[in-house]
Amino acid sequence: MNPLRFIFLIFSLWIFSCENQIVKYEPNFQPQYKSFFTGNKNDKIGSPKGGICLMGGSRENDNAMRWFLKQADGGDILVLRASGSNGYNDYMYSDLGVDINSVESIIVDNRHASIDPYIRDRIEKAEGIWFAGGNQWNYINYWKGTPVDSLIQDAVENRNIVIGGTSAGMAILGEYIFSAEKGTISSQEALANPFDERIKIDSLDYLKLQLLDNVITDTHYSQRDRQGRHLVMIARLIKNKGIAVKGVAIDERTSICINKDGVASVYGENKAFFIKPVSTPENLINGSPLNWDHDSTAVNVYCIEGTANGSKNFNLIDWEKGSGGYWENWYIVNGVFYSKASD
Repeated sequence: MNPLRFIFLIFSLWIFSCENQIVKYEPNFQPQYKSFFTGNKNDKIGSPKGGICLMGGSRENDNAMRWFLKQADGGDILVLRASGSNGYNDYMYSDLGVDINSVESIIVDNRHASIDPYIRDRIEKAEGIWFAGGNQWNYINYWKGTPVDSLIQDAVENRNIVIGGTSAGMAILGEYIFSAEKGTISSQEALANPFDERIKIDSLDYLKLQLLDNVITDTHYSQRDRQGRHLVMIARLIKNKGIAVKGVAIDERTSICINKDGVASVYGENKAFFIKPVSTPENLINGSPLNWDHDSTAVNVYCIEGTANGSKNFNLIDWEKGSGGYWENWYIVNGVFYSKASD
């Protein structure tokens, strides 16, 4: 064999590794994934306490993240992401003052990485899995229908791991997802035509989180004026699929921590919203503005201002009981979103 060709072949199959980074290359030199590891490389088998941590985007809430780490019972945290780098490693491992065994961030660049034995092994050994922000369509495209799905579901169901995510990483945790396959859409555009091709609703079959059954989430909520588009997606699921769907939405710099009993505590600077429709849309037609009025009471929403210690909460078992928040009615008239205090 030509010596240069031999060197090329060896280099194309090379796995480069150092103390803090692993980069695996395919023959075309496109990385399948990157891994950044911090902490003890000896696996620690803990007794995680389960639960779900949802963050609305922008800056993470430190106290909510501490809650997430404590639920992992000192074990190993796996951060899964489709873009970015290792920003969570030091933050989780040393900055928050919670004792954990390790943090590993794996950045997946394509769908092929989901069959890699190393990634599967890391999922099987994690006591907590965190999904970073980015583009939720990448998470759907890379992982749906791959071995990753059953491994994460098994970790939740049979090992009681804690799971969480921010922004796009939160968006994929509800049973239904705004997929962003065709890009984003504003509330004004969605309300003007609820069947705009950009309104793509999907589901990650492998994430069946019981406390988020029949829930579609949204993030960056008030800051990006997403109430209207969120109600459009809820309306479509109710009208076209006959699903009694609900919504959970969070502002930036705000978080919801849900324990195994279904109590959702709100941390942070802004608001969380628990959205419960009480009617079906009156007018949901392709090309026409949405009408969902029901005498100005179409949707009941429990709103909670976050606090530093998560002292205000809502019950996701009965979707009735709350502490420290207030009820509003949301409704849509001729494609315009309205809200008012509940009577």
